[in-house]
Amino acid sequence: MDADIIVIGASPAGVMAARNASAKGCKVLLLDKKEAAGVPTHPANTFFKGMFDRTGEEVDQSYVIKNLKGAYIIAPSGKNVIFEGDAYFLDRKKFDEFYIRQAEEAGVDVRFGIEVLNVLRSDGVFTVSTSKGKIKCKLVIVSDGINSRIGALLGMKPIKYPQDIAWSLEAEIEAEGIGEPDMFEYYVGNHAPGWKSTYSPCGGNRATLGMYVRRHGKDVSDFFDAWLEKFKTLKGLDEVKIISKSVGGDPIVAIPGEIVADGVMITGGSAAQSGIGYGMHAGQMCGDVAADAIAKGNLSKSFLSEYRKRWNAAYRTEYYLGRFAMETLRKMNDKEIDELMKVFEGEDLKVLGGTPFNQALQVSKMILKNNPSSILSYRAIFRTK
Repeated sequence: MDADIIVIGASPAGVMAARNASAKGCKVLLLDKKEAAGVPTHPANTFFKGMFDRTGEEVDQSYVIKNLKGAYIIAPSGKNVIFEGDAYFLDRKKFDEFYIRQAEEAGVDVRFGIEVLNVLRSDGVFTVSTSKGKIKCKLVIVSDGINSRIGALLGMKPIKYPQDIAWSLEAEIEAEGIGEPDMFEYYVGNHAPGWKSTYSPCGGNRATLGMYVRRHGKDVSDFFDAWLEKFKTLKGLDEVKIISKSVGGDPIVAIPGEIVADGVMITGGSAAQSGIGYGMHAGQMCGDVAADAIAKGNLSKSFLSEYRKRWNAAYRTEYYLGRFAMETLRKMNDKEIDELMKVFEGEDLKVLGGTPFNQALQVSKMILKNNPSSILSYRAIFRTK
């Protein structure tokens, strides 16, 4: 046996799963087809401290390019609400390298430049066929992102609503002073169907622009091009230089589906566990349960389902409420979005903490106090669209 556990994919979730399992005494091998950490760059490069805190990890300034104070959420009319809270623009390559070093220090054997081609199980042993030979293990963790094909090879459907992945295009841009503001800007409306467009300052004359779209195919370049022109007009810019572009996807409301089977666990974007912090936390849960399974010699789906139970307890309600809200947003027109935004004008959104139920209760109070008629906009959820 070459390893107790093979983790396929060095995503943040996969790295956490590998680190935690190794720290509990398992022999762990982490494989990734990339030639090195952070190459090519992943478009996910920002997070809020409140979300990252769920991991129990400390933000390390060595991988932070710019500290920000929060975000403006901007409606089609230009009205906005402010969400204050510590936020970070990351050097994603340094971020990935930081946590891979942690995994290696915990004893993980990390190997880049190896593509997994197939996974077969026989007599309780997995044979993982790779571009550099075959490797055997007791348990497999899949964490190679939303484009993963390994889950399908294993006969699993880890994403419940794959049609609702938000496909993205992000560009690093350069213009005079464009990186100086200390707030993210998220724009919602029909120019970005189903999700948002973004402006993320990263210091000096650099920033990133992003477009995230649901149910309009994987190529969102036309939406991005229109957003770039709109952004130039909004900011009074004649010229914006595009330094680089990256594409990807965010399973923001795709919801985890089948994420455990006998000897198999799926985590992170591969399992629709969206967001860097939330994905890392899911990976930690996955690695902890995997290590317990190895220690007890029980790799059954029933035993590994403890991972799903832990994830459900932490996130299930939050994700389903998020899906309801995002589906409503997707079906709204710009006028309805503007009306709904009035609910939050002048409100301190920092009160939206605690459990998902408490968050929903606070939003309901804001609706009743500020703009009761906006509740009609929620009828959009019943539209066939």
